[in-house]
Amino acid sequence: MTNTLQKATFAGGCFWCMVEPFDERPGIESIVSGYTGGHTENPTYMQVVSETTGHREAVQIVYDPEIFPYERLVELFWQQIDPTDAGGQFADRGHSYTTAIYYHNEEQKEIAEQSREELKKSGRFSQPIATEILPAAVFYEAEDKHQDYYKKNAFHYKRYKKGSGRAGFIKDNWSYKKDPEELKERLSDIQYKVTQENATERPYHNEYYDHEEEGIYVDIVSKEPLFSSKDKYDAGCGWPSFTKPIEKQQVKEEMDRSHGMFRTEVRSGGADSHLGHVFDDGPKDQGGLRYCINSAALEFIPEDQMEEKGYGYLKHLFR
Repeated sequence: MTNTLQKATFAGGCFWCMVEPFDERPGIESIVSGYTGGHTENPTYMQVVSETTGHREAVQIVYDPEIFPYERLVELFWQQIDPTDAGGQFADRGHSYTTAIYYHNEEQKEIAEQSREELKKSGRFSQPIATEILPAAVFYEAEDKHQDYYKKNAFHYKRYKKGSGRAGFIKDNWSYKKDPEELKERLSDIQYKVTQENATERPYHNEYYDHEEEGIYVDIVSKEPLFSSKDKYDAGCGWPSFTKPIEKQQVKEEMDRSHGMFRTEVRSGGADSHLGHVFDDGPKDQGGLRYCINSAALEFIPEDQMEEKGYGYLKHLFR
């Protein structure tokens, strides 16, 4: 590991569900599922779940803090768990499934503790926060079959995440809460129709189709970052086009059968705003995709304003 890369360790219940949220994001070098915090050396999965080892299921992440800061890792961690559950997580019960942040240095400890205090004060949860913040201990890598489980066993993983109650909890407690009346007041008529009613604005008569300034494009509803000017190109279609999102988790794709066509709709991951569609006729040397996005779904943040508006962690895109 180079001087730039650091480790982060999180216990969030079943480690199958703690890989996908962090995986394949910029600056994330690796994610390993394993066991930590207990007294048994080189434990097996069956030993850990028997509750005799003192270990928790956990993930250890190697990351570049200049690209993906620890603050964002901690924020993502909270959004995957029920931090008030002192007896496990969702359908998985026992100490091995309880939650903890294991810090590797004093800076991580301070960030984690501050984040926990902010969560307490936010009023998001009425019950006390049960997640512990502890010094990192020896981390034992889990068996191969548990590594990247969400990729190896995608169908079972999705059923498990839903059936355990985790997916529903995340949706109910961590998703962006939309107020239609507030949005109608805040958004223009076309912005509301595009993001909330799946409308499409006119080509060539929209704000960003020929926009060339350096910066990022965020969801007009939730302000979550979606696309970078570095990935924007002129597709000749009359709408802003991008070869990829900043992070794949920030958008989701759904089948669209409207207007007698089969298309892949693109929606924002957090606020579920309709953004546009993705096609496979993009630049081949950049992956071959064209994200055709409505300007009305976006707000542009110039590069020189990113820091003051809370997007400084994405400045690496323009280095």
